[in-house]
Amino acid sequence: MVQAAVMGYGVVGSGVVEVLMEHKDSIARRTKEEIGIKYILDIRDFPDSPFQDKFTKSFEDILNDDEVKVVAEVMGGVNPAYDFTKRLLESGKSVVTSNKELVATKGAELLRIAKEHNVNYLFEASVGGGIPIIRPLSQCLAANDVIEIAGILNGTTNFILTKMIRENMSFEDALAMAQKLGYAERNPAADVEGHDAGRKISILASLVYGKHVYPQYVHTQGITKITLDDVRYASAWGGVIKLIGQVKRLDDDTLDITVEPMFISRDSQLANVDDVFNGILVRGDSTGDVVFYGKGAGKLPTASAVAADIIDCVKHLNKRKYLDWADGDESIVKPYEETVYPVYIRVSADCDKKQLFDKAAELFTDVKEIVRSGSDNNEFAFTTGDMKAADIEKAAASFEEWGAKVVSKIRIADL
Repeated sequence: MVQAAVMGYGVVGSGVVEVLMEHKDSIARRTKEEIGIKYILDIRDFPDSPFQDKFTKSFEDILNDDEVKVVAEVMGGVNPAYDFTKRLLESGKSVVTSNKELVATKGAELLRIAKEHNVNYLFEASVGGGIPIIRPLSQCLAANDVIEIAGILNGTTNFILTKMIRENMSFEDALAMAQKLGYAERNPAADVEGHDAGRKISILASLVYGKHVYPQYVHTQGITKITLDDVRYASAWGGVIKLIGQVKRLDDDTLDITVEPMFISRDSQLANVDDVFNGILVRGDSTGDVVFYGKGAGKLPTASAVAADIIDCVKHLNKRKYLDWADGDESIVKPYEETVYPVYIRVSADCDKKQLFDKAAELFTDVKEIVRSGSDNNEFAFTTGDMKAADIEKAAASFEEWGAKVVSKIRIADL
């Protein structure tokens, strides 16, 4: 029997224990090895738990027990998870995690330590919950040059946008519903401001392109400024608004990496990824577009991915799976101001639409008006051709100096 430990007995941690115990026999058949849980680390007491004899409040119990070969870190946050993970790897124990914040900020260092000590650091559950994406990228698609990854990486924001699109619900009302249903935290900033998706796209970018892309390098914008008028204009244009995490390698080998709301066509495979579901599109030079779809969070989907990593570690005791990237710096990322894309813009001014169109055509490239029923007479919405982000901002500022108020600017994706 191979002994494992679980650090953290919250939603995911309790799910990991449940999955491993309920599927104990089938896991043993697949791995040719029984997996036991020797310790569950948590500072709280669980007197009614059937696993009461396994609980400990001491990390040292796990660290100093040579029988424990694999540890699941499902505590969340950077501290003390970073210190615990580092010490476990240095002691010769493999670690698996669902902790996207830790992987996004410390992944390069922890992977290096795992390599130095001939153990594994696996994190399938850190992106997409129960959706397999890390393993397919590192193994199944390894023969491809990945041109681009783009995805709906946060279920909370996708639920909110779905309610706005389908039910004409305001952002505030949709957020309140998400909180009531348990999809959003009391403080939803990490989700609605885009930080959660930013951590996930930074992990995917690091894995695919081989150098650590830290979250602070990712241009990040949330959905708090999206209005129902924007949703209606997206529909009139022929698409929907989704919060997209996207990375693509440019001709100069830098990365265009961003998280922001985007217009995507109804023809896109991501357009119908709704509610709390996630969808991740991988564009390979040989495979073309491959889409991974499923629940991106939740107790059992995430726990399933953590448990799968534990099983993988048991199969690879005393040998490493190839999962690695080098440290990176800001030079690998193209400054957002220099990236190029088309954009949707909505303005209002006390003049007729002919004047607004003429001014837009003077300031922006390839201006095309979007017309929707019920719009205000002094409102004008349009799309542009490809422009540098800096030039878009400069043109928008000139529009405002002329006397128009720029109400919305949303990137248009080619997905």
